[in-house]
Amino acid sequence: MDIRQLRTFHRVASLGSFTRAATELNYAQSSVTAQIKSLEASLGSELFERVAGKVKLTPAGTRLLPYAGQLLSLATEARGVASPDAQPEGLLTIGTMESITSYRMPTVLEYFHHRYPRLQISLRPSLCAETLHALRQGVFDAGFLMEAETQHSGVHSEVLGVEPLVIVATPGHRLADAAKVDTDELRSESVLAPEAGCAYRELLEAELNDGTGEPVPFLEFGNIEAIKRGVGAGLGISLLPRMTVTDELAAGSLVPLAWEPPFELYTQLAWRKGSTLSRERQVFVEQVIDFLSHEYQEL
Repeated sequence: MDIRQLRTFHRVASLGSFTRAATELNYAQSSVTAQIKSLEASLGSELFERVAGKVKLTPAGTRLLPYAGQLLSLATEARGVASPDAQPEGLLTIGTMESITSYRMPTVLEYFHHRYPRLQISLRPSLCAETLHALRQGVFDAGFLMEAETQHSGVHSEVLGVEPLVIVATPGHRLADAAKVDTDELRSESVLAPEAGCAYRELLEAELNDGTGEPVPFLEFGNIEAIKRGVGAGLGISLLPRMTVTDELAAGSLVPLAWEPPFELYTQLAWRKGSTLSRERQVFVEQVIDFLSHEYQEL
């Protein structure tokens, strides 16, 4: 096996697709297939299987994945040692959630695009639990978390700041003008929320269901934009990171309710514990911490 085969294997495993891996690596799909078959032949094990039309790792592939990530990191580190003056280059795969991707990352990505044009940053939508698993497996080089906890098994995390949260409603909502809103008053409301596994949804759900006989029903929406439109249409209220509704609050199309969350959520940048940071990952980690820590300090 060689580094090129391992890189191709890592991309297919990360993306779950031979076609997408070929596009990202700028290979013909037949080349990707040939490399995987060659790697499987050298190892004497099948690494992928197709289940319901999707590509999944076999047990052997699952065992190989973290080692492939480590070997690729070492190869990148070796290139950096041999050519210390070279510009960071290659591909970094970053796990992140919709709110960070849409509302925090554009300025960071613009900076990297101009400052490090040979460094490609690929953002992968992922819930926090999925991001943690992918970091431990070496699938992601780094990942963003939005969690109440700041210590995670097998992962090092750097807290960027407390993520401000706000419950929003339509301006005509019965609680819109209340000087203070109690949790009991929210229990009778329809709550619009992202999919299960989102930390702030789960924290609100636990708060509303605490000590009550029946769980408060949540209307599950696919993404933040859909939630905002649903709230604006009067379907209910929603707890969201304030950064996602800044424009709507300024325009008055949504209003904040006077409810103080009894919990805090920390936005974090994380990477696998014990892994040596390559030059590329070091640059990414340092710049993201510098950019976003300042943003959170100004909130």
